Order: sequence, then structure tokens, then C-alpha cells
Amino acid sequence: MIHDVVNVTTTEAKLFAIRYSINQATTLSGIANIVVLMNSIHAARRIFDSLLHLFQIYVAAILAKLRIFFSKNHDNSIEF
Repeated sequence: MIHDVVNVTTTEAKLFAIRYSINQATTLSGIANIVVLMNSIHAARRIFDSLLHLFQIYVAAILAKLRIFFSKNHDNSIEF
């Protein structure tokens, strides 16, 4: 994904970092727990707020990966 520097907000950058990290974690075998450490719960809340149209591309991508992650094993978990 390519973004112009002038169009990237702080929240968008944080969401991209979370999305990238979740993508990496879900592709590794033997991973059962994902812990997202961050200094802004504000950005984490935006991940799951489907009413924020600006961030829907991130929401869809993150939730698609998490769906696969949780379908592998119902004991898998994620924590913010």
C-alpha cells in the first residue's frame, strides 16, 4: 500500500503498524496469543469502530486476519 506523506495521519500510521504486526503474527505457526502494546488506546479503539469510514480499509484487513487466526484454534487470543 502506498500513501503520500501529506495524507498520513498519526492514527492511520498507528493502525498500519498494528495491521502489519497482526499480519506477521498470524502467519507464524504456533502463535496462540497476540499482545498489542501501544501508548494509544485511542487508535486501538478505532480498529473495531466500523462507523469510522476513514479507517474501514484497516478494519477490514485486520478483522480478516483475526478471523483466520481465531478459526485456527478457539483458544487463541488477542489483548491490547
